[in-house]
Amino acid sequence: MRVTQYLASLAGAARCYTAAVPTAHPRHTITETPPVREALDELRSRLGEERIDYVELVILGARVKTRQLPDDAQAARAAAGRLAAMVRRRSIPVDVKAADEVKHLGLIAN
Repeated sequence: MRVTQYLASLAGAARCYTAAVPTAHPRHTITETPPVREALDELRSRLGEERIDYVELVILGARVKTRQLPDDAQAARAAAGRLAAMVRRRSIPVDVKAADEVKHLGLIAN
């Protein structure tokens, strides 16, 4: 039985047919909820007859979202720089009594 015939024989909601379309890449489904529809309708009105390129839309959206997120790598580099400066100045705040206690009691974690 052909895939299209099989799909036509199913009653009720539309079924997923992706097994017949092999790919090594993840698939994604978008539901046009009211806020999604509103954004897409705004885009459709600007595009006119041109179809929405969802691949391009996802790429652009992911890049914009990435730029909006904090740059943890930059924060880590700044923290490492501050620590290195403290080491060079020999100004690392150390509780000598607590360090001695850990050393003598064997409280060092694996």
